Amino acid sequence: MRYSVTTVEVASSTEQPVLLIDDDEELGELLSRFLEKEGFAIEVAVDGSNGLARARDGEHSAVILDVMMPGMNGFDLLRELRRSSNVPVIMLTARGQDIDRIVGLEMGADDYLGKPFNPRELAARLRAIQRRVRSPASGAASAPEARPVLRVFDIELNPRARLVKRSDEEVSLTSVEFALLEILMAAAGQVVSREELSSRGLGRRLSQADRSIDVHVSNLRKKLGLYPAGGERIKTVRGFGYQYAGP
Repeated sequence: MRYSVTTVEVASSTEQPVLLIDDDEELGELLSRFLEKEGFAIEVAVDGSNGLARARDGEHSAVILDVMMPGMNGFDLLRELRRSSNVPVIMLTARGQDIDRIVGLEMGADDYLGKPFNPRELAARLRAIQRRVRSPASGAASAPEARPVLRVFDIELNPRARLVKRSDEEVSLTSVEFALLEILMAAAGQVVSREELSSRGLGRRLSQADRSIDVHVSNLRKKLGLYPAGGERIKTVRGFGYQYAGP
């Protein structure tokens, strides 16, 4: 499969603070101290309404969002936030509540962690988000300024602008969806394993019961829609992974 490629330059940017939204003030203080030692700037909101207002301001590199909060819970907040913002969101869910994790991903969360969790894992997820936003999804160690604009049929992906268009109409994607689409389009016609998508797109290994990649790809399919003549753009290769296919 052939597609046109244009070379662009990627500008560097100053890291923005991370917003933690959790009504557990003690946990918020502990996480803030740890993450600040890890090099992150942290802002804390202890209720959903204030957290939503701050998240909408566009001043944060990522949002850490607890599901279980009084008043506006994490799901309600995420639903409202995704109406106007694609800021990366890591959801904190109760251990063992797989349905919460799947629902959060379907609503536009980038990743999740089950409570209780190791703060080092949270720091690793945040770093993966930062790399995903400012570095090539291809995993190349050099020449980040050479990320190409990808065009496959009526879809165009511009890494510099972090913009995806379908027939000149913008398609709004989360940071994970953008990264996965870039990987799949760059390998158009080839099959990419779920393990590779997780490693390069999420920045972590895929565990046996982890459905994150499947949910993100499902979201991508819905947003991209079918080809004009019908047929899925991203095909499932059962037992292995996914392929960005022709119409």
